[in-house]
Amino acid sequence: MQDLHNNIHLKRGISPAAAVVDNTPFVSQIADLAGYDAAEFAILTGALADADATFTTLVEHGDAANLSDAAGVPDDQLIGLETQASFLFSDDDKVFKIGLRTSKRYARVTITPAANTGNAFVAGVWILGHPRNAPTSNPPA
Repeated sequence: MQDLHNNIHLKRGISPAAAVVDNTPFVSQIADLAGYDAAEFAILTGALADADATFTTLVEHGDAANLSDAAGVPDDQLIGLETQASFLFSDDDKVFKIGLRTSKRYARVTITPAANTGNAFVAGVWILGHPRNAPTSNPPA
């Protein structure tokens, strides 16, 4: 069996927090992709209480550390579609993922609710892989 543990690096994306009860977007931490040849973002849903809310996922990238130059990642640089990482009110306790292969250094994910008036619990994690220097640190820094 191959070793995954020493060949991935996990970064906080969207921290578990109190429920969002309106259409406030969930915006991930900006991931620095330097030193990695693969990036994946995992989205974890908890309870989604609204009966008609939708949640749209957008992946952006850029070369500025604060992403002041952010632009949507073109579909041909995504692994999977943003629509596959988007979800509905009925997707309680599920996991979604979206990957990217970009030459840009930084990336972030924004999940924007629409028609949300109930509690929505959403969290996320960056999974960086194919490090240029392995093993990766444990715990992740």
